[in-house]
Amino acid sequence: MTEMYANQTVVVTGTAGFVGSHLTDGLLANGARVIGVDNFLTGRASNLEHLKENPNFTFIESDVTLPTINYLTDQPKIDAIFHLASPASPPRYQEHPVETYLVNSYATHQLLQYIKNVHPRAKFIFASTSEVYGEPHEHPQKEGYWGNVNPNGVRSCYDEAKRLGETICGVHQRDFNLDVRIMRIFNTYGPRMDPRDGRVIPQFITQALAHQPYTIYGDGSQTRSYCYVNDLVDGILKFGSMLGLSGITVNLGNPGEYAVKQTAEIIHQLVHPNTQPEFEFRTLPGDDPTRRQPDITLAIDKLGWQPTIDFRTGIKHTLEYFQELATY
Repeated sequence: MTEMYANQTVVVTGTAGFVGSHLTDGLLANGARVIGVDNFLTGRASNLEHLKENPNFTFIESDVTLPTINYLTDQPKIDAIFHLASPASPPRYQEHPVETYLVNSYATHQLLQYIKNVHPRAKFIFASTSEVYGEPHEHPQKEGYWGNVNPNGVRSCYDEAKRLGETICGVHQRDFNLDVRIMRIFNTYGPRMDPRDGRVIPQFITQALAHQPYTIYGDGSQTRSYCYVNDLVDGILKFGSMLGLSGITVNLGNPGEYAVKQTAEIIHQLVHPNTQPEFEFRTLPGDDPTRRQPDITLAIDKLGWQPTIDFRTGIKHTLEYFQELATY
């Protein structure tokens, strides 16, 4: 098998996070030397435990909102930076709003300036989000849709910071001729998710394993599209390795669409197949989008990528991980 990143030095910010740690594994498996950066604001050291003895992995504990020279000192060669550092679940980014908007805006600027001044041939891949579409008037969402976002709502520290991060990426790609790429990541799940991060799937799995009612905000008819993490990482690796994609923004997600209540029912069937689920309904939080589904036509055309792992199979793998944690 051809190693997509053979002999390349790659930086991953947010390397101890759920997606970041899986991406780090994928890069190492494809021949890269990886420099991982994280301050453990929401990342977990246990996600990197298996890499302690890997000679091709270097870990730097640092806040990426600091000047990059403070933590990327004396790196003679960097071929790519994947900027994934950020809280990603609503409870976590609402708990850390300042850190969230800084890591997606100022840190993005700092990293791109570092590339411009020190490694101008390096690729920069920014982890944006489906949340830039806000409460969409277009369904499914295509990359050309500008979104419908509340600029001063309870989720804006994340949504608008990602949008500003995209602006900063565009400026550096157009005005400074850097190879900058934007990936809009839709809901992703799988092993290494933090059981307590508040997102739909870890919450429902922990409630299922603890024999608790499922917490549903609103009536549960709002929809989400869930991509298994292995599929997502496959798309990220292709997006970062292929030539001629500078300036491209691409949706990465699974277009399968499920209502939130339906999601709980599927998880319940897998854990307790002979019983009926119980629900606890609560008020819908502010600015919670009612529909979310990616149009992945561009990813298919440009990357030859689309998800292959169906939802129930992915949930079974995720359940196994949560059962091993025994934290519920």
